[in-house]
Amino acid sequence: MTEIRLAADVASLARDPGPRPALRVSAMASRLVGSEVLRIAGEVRALVAEGRPVCDLTVGDFSPRQFPIPDRLREGIRDALDRGETNYPPSDGLPELREAVRRLYARELGLDYPLESVLIAGGARPLIYCLYRTLVDPGDRVVYPVPSWNNNHYAHLNGAIGQPVFCRPESRFMPTREQLLPLLPGARLLCLNSPLNPAGTAIDRGLLEGISEAVVAENEARTRRGERPLYLMYDHIYWMLTFGGTEHLTPPRLVPEVARYTVFVDGISKAFAATGLRVGYAVGPTDLVGRMSAILGHMGAWGPRPEQVATAAFLDDAASLQEWTRGFRHRVESRLERLHRGLQALGARGLPVESVAPQGAIYLAARFHPFGRRTPDGVVLETNEQVRRYLLESAAFAIVPFQAFGAIEEDGWFRLSVGAVGEGDIEAALPRLQAALEALG
Repeated sequence: MTEIRLAADVASLARDPGPRPALRVSAMASRLVGSEVLRIAGEVRALVAEGRPVCDLTVGDFSPRQFPIPDRLREGIRDALDRGETNYPPSDGLPELREAVRRLYARELGLDYPLESVLIAGGARPLIYCLYRTLVDPGDRVVYPVPSWNNNHYAHLNGAIGQPVFCRPESRFMPTREQLLPLLPGARLLCLNSPLNPAGTAIDRGLLEGISEAVVAENEARTRRGERPLYLMYDHIYWMLTFGGTEHLTPPRLVPEVARYTVFVDGISKAFAATGLRVGYAVGPTDLVGRMSAILGHMGAWGPRPEQVATAAFLDDAASLQEWTRGFRHRVESRLERLHRGLQALGARGLPVESVAPQGAIYLAARFHPFGRRTPDGVVLETNEQVRRYLLESAAFAIVPFQAFGAIEEDGWFRLSVGAVGEGDIEAALPRLQAALEALG
């Protein structure tokens, strides 16, 4: 009886924060906002559990049924496990994987970095966190375009002052030079992402070249004044997924001098539909990468050893890698194009829908703007959240508002992700979507 009562007491105490719960956590943790995407994904799972045929366009993930990982990668992991590759990897990554990443960048991107420039981690997220921790002190200013993925949260985690740059569909949700250049003086970190999560668009040559030149010029002036430099985080984790003749560009290829200030964030999660395998890599100046490695060593956020072994072999197999990428890119692009054409057709029928032609990643930027219209239940749609809920409940069409990526306007823009759906799912969802929009009064 005593043991039973003790277990009950512990459970009760674990659920009770006491009379002043705000004092139990740090100020940072108390103000940290949870993931809106994960919250919406929870709603979708509940509908699926009820048997609803939801077209799930929410999470930036891949369904293994739709997009299995490359056979060569799967076999490599199995072989590594069979050989007993289950102990700790080196804290900065297996040398053979770091070499393979270095060779990949030289072969595919024309960027010849030394081995000390490459750092391996358990996915891209720990690398972004390590980069922030390496560069950003409390009160430093971080400039990032909006919409973008999680820069606002990383700035908060590190006590930085976030400087969002609100981007418009006219510029394909990329910042303009006119927006960015006045913000660079005094900033510590500039964050760019291309292809872009959430819009599925890519930065153009002129813009990236101009930004890179501005970073170099800013740092030349700071060097003369003895000030800390401005750095550029270039998140290009979707760079193998570009479509329609879109050219993937990197800052150092356009302006070599900017390599001194640029850190790439990359990994296998989106290139190989391998989000659960947790292998990411950063490439950049050796002094920064060394400090990032020290932080990572204390975190222990290392990529699993079998996955690192298999990834090294796959990256070095140029023929298999190219064959996989061609097929994978085609399957992603076909889904995005089918969704884009379907939405464009609804817009041509006079329904309040538009979308931006995809250039890369697994996302489509789409606008649903039935604002002021009334649902069959009598609700007047006034916000993105109301539109999202209506489309989910009436059409089983699950999407994420740009507010989840830092946007603030109620203008009807949403991210649609195709990683978990087939073309058949899209075909089946479009009539439901049309019916739901036509039902509005």
